[in-house]
Amino acid sequence: MSMIFGDHDALTIRQLHNVAEHAARVALMADGHVGYVMPIGGVAAYRNQVSVVGVGFDIACGNAAIRTDLHESVLGEGEERARILGAIADEVQETVSFGVGRKNRADDAPIDDPLFEDAAWRAIPASHRDELRQKARVQLGTVGSGNHYVDLLADEEGMLWVGVHFGSRGFGHTVASNFLALSQDLAWGARAPEVEVLLDLSTPLGDAYWNLMSLAGAYAYAGREWVARKVVAMIGAQEVELVHNHHNFAWKETHRGEEFVVVRKGATPAFPGQRGFVGGSMGDNAVIVQGAMRAPDHADVDLREAALFSTVHGAGRVMSRTAAAGKIHRKTGYVIREGAISHEMMHGWLDEVGVVLRGGGLDEAPQAYRRLPHVLAAQRGTIDVLHTLRPLVVVMAAAKEYDPYRD
Repeated sequence: MSMIFGDHDALTIRQLHNVAEHAARVALMADGHVGYVMPIGGVAAYRNQVSVVGVGFDIACGNAAIRTDLHESVLGEGEERARILGAIADEVQETVSFGVGRKNRADDAPIDDPLFEDAAWRAIPASHRDELRQKARVQLGTVGSGNHYVDLLADEEGMLWVGVHFGSRGFGHTVASNFLALSQDLAWGARAPEVEVLLDLSTPLGDAYWNLMSLAGAYAYAGREWVARKVVAMIGAQEVELVHNHHNFAWKETHRGEEFVVVRKGATPAFPGQRGFVGGSMGDNAVIVQGAMRAPDHADVDLREAALFSTVHGAGRVMSRTAAAGKIHRKTGYVIREGAISHEMMHGWLDEVGVVLRGGGLDEAPQAYRRLPHVLAAQRGTIDVLHTLRPLVVVMAAAKEYDPYRD
């Protein structure tokens, strides 16, 4: 059984159909596009199995948003507002580690979190365990690059929010890469082809992956909440509400009376009343959504169930990174091929909507994405929009920074 929201290209649909050959149920969210084996925006329900490439290499990538007690009026107007927003952007960029800066520069990162003593670490070969744990410690609370960000936003009443988007960094990437190898009878550390691999949770290998995936989830939660709260404190605010979700993960859930392992790859859980933070692009509004409390009256199909109680995780790309930014030689900076988007186009958009940007490349320009209201409209009947958030400050990794752990 499959359900498709929105319009998609043939390759994305083909990927979903390939996944459906091994899953009990699948769905594709309206922000979907081509991914590794499973499309981004895809949701698949399995019987006691989990897909390693379905969860993905950035295990537990997700979004967190904190509503603060400050109103945007504290930012002033005119030149004063521009100065304050610029200062906030600079402080975030200087305090939080982005991109190639893979070690947390702050001296108060939660490196002693109890997750580092979790029993799941024993599933990692002893010869690699301490090295990976140390890498995870120094990367906790780093944001990475690609489409990962820290935002300052204002809602429809002018209240300030802090939003973040990133995952489990090198820890999750290492777990995913090595279980992909182990599942193909290769050694830990070997490079394995990116193919569909389903691990039975009743086997030692499946159980070990599940425990480490869950640990990566705890790790991502700790990192996102630390960064978001760091920025809340930075602007002198207090936390009023936290909205927090993974969108690259697997959960054990009951649907229509049957238990499944539900993999969401670039899709946000949206059970009735469950809140989620969904970003647009660096130049578009974001939203706080809630799973619809009930199906519309007289509906032939409960779209919430058809979506496996899921929704979009963002606006969804309409251009690949290379198509948007062109191809540039990493070492020399030589432009091999021009992209479709120029710096003038990107900054013209941002200036028009009043966004202060630090970092970010043409591959993340607003023109490279769908418009979020369109994909949300395609999910009508599954979610309700609670708040619309205008971006004021967006901080991302610099365009030329290389990061092997981005999604």
